[in-house]
Amino acid sequence: MTIVSATLFGTANIGPLDVISTILRHVGLGAIAPTEPLPRLLDALIWESRVPRVLLAGAVGMALTVAGAVLQSVTRNPLADPYLLGVSSGASTGAVAVLLLGIGGGSLSLSTGAFAGALISFGVLLVLIGGGRVANPARVVLTGVLVSQFFAAITSVILMINGDANSTRGFTYWLLGSLAGARWQLVGVTAVLILVGVVAIQFFAPALDAFTFGWDSAAALGINVRAARVWLLVLTAAITAAAVAASGAIGFIGLLVPHAVRIVAGSMHRTLLPVTALVGAVFLIWIDTFARTAFAPNELPVGVITALLGAPAFALVLRRVNS
Repeated sequence: MTIVSATLFGTANIGPLDVISTILRHVGLGAIAPTEPLPRLLDALIWESRVPRVLLAGAVGMALTVAGAVLQSVTRNPLADPYLLGVSSGASTGAVAVLLLGIGGGSLSLSTGAFAGALISFGVLLVLIGGGRVANPARVVLTGVLVSQFFAAITSVILMINGDANSTRGFTYWLLGSLAGARWQLVGVTAVLILVGVVAIQFFAPALDAFTFGWDSAAALGINVRAARVWLLVLTAAITAAAVAASGAIGFIGLLVPHAVRIVAGSMHRTLLPVTALVGAVFLIWIDTFARTAFAPNELPVGVITALLGAPAFALVLRRVNS
């Protein structure tokens, strides 16, 4: 329902039955389509533009919120978000390296460069924290800050040396978060990576519940702490890298949504993770719908809106939790 409803919004006035019919025809179920085929231009607008963008928004929202919930448990830090591991800064470095330095000789896309940069930054993080041997959640947090600042500095150097006004403006817009580049190939790869990662994380729900009481307490409960935290960090980094590579850095959603869901669904991760994934997907779909329609034909970066809405909303969440 959310996918169809969000697809209705845009400059062209298209009814819900037309959207449903177009989707059914493209998935091979045209025989049950409730309306006649639309003109080719409107058909392409729905299938090639709006539907992939809505699906990408859902996948990215799911990844960022689940990653936030996992890191808040693993690090026992209520302020942890998906970018804690330095993945976002690494993605930015990879993207700007492809855009301005021409790495890949034109064969690499911006998203591919961002994904590679995100994985490299996470690899640096793992080396610095000693892989699975680290026994202090605070060290993970501090190392993530260090890695993030290091790759942010590299990005700034590349921009200063090689950037011009147009490239810097374009990169800055990407960095603020945008789903305007959604295409079916990008959506397919991103959605598969995120769905596999989210499903795999669900199997670690008991370990995440135990981590809430500390890594030592989790070990006393029979959890293989070293293996669990390494896998969780790897899976979290992977889905965050996929999300950032596809959309840029969309802030606050991974911090806010898990806390809001805990108020309603409780803290048991077997329930918290799927509910957080669903809420995060729906939330970002509607935020992106607002971003592309509210000031049409101009479009706001999604990250700007999540920050504007997230700051006061998070203040309300904190007030309710502490009351």
